[in-house]
Amino acid sequence: MSTQRKKRFIAGATCPHCKAVDSIMLYMENDVEKIECVECHHQQSQVSDDVAKAAQTPGDVIGIFKPE
Repeated sequence: MSTQRKKRFIAGATCPHCKAVDSIMLYMENDVEKIECVECHHQQSQVSDDVAKAAQTPGDVIGIFKPE
């Protein structure tokens, strides 16, 4: 069975990698908000507030992946 992601395009958004306008789609994957450029396939993930707060507590979190 194939799982489809609900994708939304962000009007006026510019890709941080290739600078294409109106090419960014937003979707959820494993409860993580992600964006992807349909032109160059550059991807970024949005860190949730809960994860960001945990990262501020020393010793509780080993590390957080933050894409460029």
